[in-house]
Formats: sequence, structure tokens, C-alpha cells
Amino acid sequence: SEFFRKTYEPTGAFNGKQFEGGRSWAGARPELRAIGYDVHGVAAHMGVLRRYIKVGDVDLLVAELGLYGVRPDLEGLGIAHSISVMYPVLQQLGVPFAFGTVRQALRNHVSRFCRKGLANILTGVRVRSTLPDVYPDLPSTTRVDDDVLLMVLPIGRSMSEWPAGTLIDRNGP
Repeated sequence: SEFFRKTYEPTGAFNGKQFEGGRSWAGARPELRAIGYDVHGVAAHMGVLRRYIKVGDVDLLVAELGLYGVRPDLEGLGIAHSISVMYPVLQQLGVPFAFGTVRQALRNHVSRFCRKGLANILTGVRVRSTLPDVYPDLPSTTRVDDDVLLMVLPIGRSMSEWPAGTLIDRNGP
């Protein structure tokens, strides 16, 4: 949780606040975590969660990549290597695609990885998500992100089989 607070707080106080109190997840708990360590502690982290999303009118099983972070002193050295290391694990999960969303500020960072051909950036796609900390006795709250980059990795299918659609519904937490 300390790693996430220090990594995400520079992007906005709220981004780090969700990791207070020892919480090391946001929204949905990851099914798998890849954690890189060095002599200074946690160096990088990526979470994976299998879930169904709806792309346009198509329900699709994916491995959602999230909780990505690289310690600030190591930035610029991590995303391509982190995802490359995860690729065999994603194949073992038996999913047709992996996907994740990133802020526009990470476009150059993610573009370097996509040039290697393992992933594609999709633009013009909005993502509807149920907000974390939903309580059973209260109506769910959603948000729509229309300023995110969508990164898609073909795992068990080719990219040409990614469904058409301009809205992804993450089907809640």
C-alpha cells in the first residue's frame, strides 16, 4: 500500500488516498500480482483480474491489467518489460485478450511497448466503470472515462477479432 501511495499521489491526492490503511487494491482485488523487488523494496507492480467486459454488444472474457506502477526513480524502465514477463502467464489464463486503461499522460510510455507488436492502443473508446467501495444497501455509482487510452493485447485470438464498439462496460467491480 505504501508503494501505491507514493507512486499514485503525484498524479493527484485522491489517487493515493485509496491506498491508505494498508489497502493494496482499488475497486476489484487482483487475481494475480507481478511484483518486482530490488534492494530498496518494491520496484514495480502489476495486477491481473479475469473478468467479463461488454464491448459494444459483445460480452468478452479478458484479463484486465491494472494497478500498474513503477517506483518513481525507475520510471522509463518498466512497462514493456513488466508486460512481456506477464505474457506467458496471460496465455495460461486462457483469455482471448488482455486489456488495460491508462491516462493520456502515459501515451509515449505505452506507445514504446506497442511498437514491439505485443499490444495495440485503441482511442475513441469510453469505459464505464462501477466506482469502488460499492455497498449492497446503496445504489451503485458509475463513471464514464472518455479520456483514457485503451491498451489491448491479443492473447488467444488475433486483434482482428476484438469486437467493434465505442463503449466498454466493465460490468461492475
